[in-house]
Amino acid sequence: MKLRDISLLLCMSFVVVISGCTTTSTNTTPQYGPATFTGDEFTAVVVAYAPEMEGILGRIASDPDAQIHTTTTIKGITYRIGTYHDEPILVFATGMSIANAAMSTQMALDYFPVKQVVYMGIAGAVNPKWQPGDVIVPERWYYHDESVYTNEDPENPGEYVLPAYYEKFMEEQPSRLAADPHYPKYKPFHFIHPDEVLIVKDGMDKPQDTPYFTASPKLLAAAKTAMAEMPIQRILDERDAKLHVGGNGVTGSVFMDNREYRKWVRDVFTAEVTEMESTAIGQVCTINNVDWVIIRAISDLAGGQEGVNTENLYDKEVSRVGANVLFAVLDELAE
Repeated sequence: MKLRDISLLLCMSFVVVISGCTTTSTNTTPQYGPATFTGDEFTAVVVAYAPEMEGILGRIASDPDAQIHTTTTIKGITYRIGTYHDEPILVFATGMSIANAAMSTQMALDYFPVKQVVYMGIAGAVNPKWQPGDVIVPERWYYHDESVYTNEDPENPGEYVLPAYYEKFMEEQPSRLAADPHYPKYKPFHFIHPDEVLIVKDGMDKPQDTPYFTASPKLLAAAKTAMAEMPIQRILDERDAKLHVGGNGVTGSVFMDNREYRKWVRDVFTAEVTEMESTAIGQVCTINNVDWVIIRAISDLAGGQEGVNTENLYDKEVSRVGANVLFAVLDELAE
């Protein structure tokens, strides 16, 4: 073997040895899964959009025992960290809609040590007894538009062709309704047939149909106590607001502005209020085992007007009353 060939062979062997050592020394196991936190846990103070956030930040700024000390933006969502009467708080707006509410809430639970969520926003009344400025804290939240859109049966006018799985779902309704007094009384709205969301969480071996999510009893109790002790809330110097804990709320991906559909929602879900975020927040918190409660201030009767919807006339005023209730709940929790 020539000297040049021996030198080349030695160089190649050296490269192989070094490469093998490098591969072995940098071999690490990726770390997957949620972050773990130490220290104090936050109460998340949450709203849907800007007018509601203005009231929350204004109240914090005017309170000598409250402050925001850190602001950070993650994937476009602004999260504010501070304290309220010595309790750590995380303040953010979900954005309007089911998708935004679910995304921003799950982000909050992934990136911050959140122990409970207190959400406040405006809503449309489904029960016509509620007026602008009244505040409702529902016990249960349902999706009103998780549904099947069907074709009319050409051989049977007024009837609809249902998918096989939905026919089976409807066969289960009598037994499920008999077992749960809060179960919806399902019936179609023309071609729209109500359905349920499938969820899966720790402890389930497969996804389950879920008709509603129930707010945390301890937070509902705090809301009830706080409301009972609050001073009278005046609405534009016209009337006293009614404050109520209990009943059902509904969430959908549509701005409900149809009178007949609202009446159908009232019949099926026995709903008090409707909006576009709360059930998604309840679902996220339920799956993550985080306590939650929703405070909703009435801005209008959904689909109740004879012309253009006028909910924008009351949004700031009713947000003010809703914020008063929210901080009364925070005071009760701090005690």
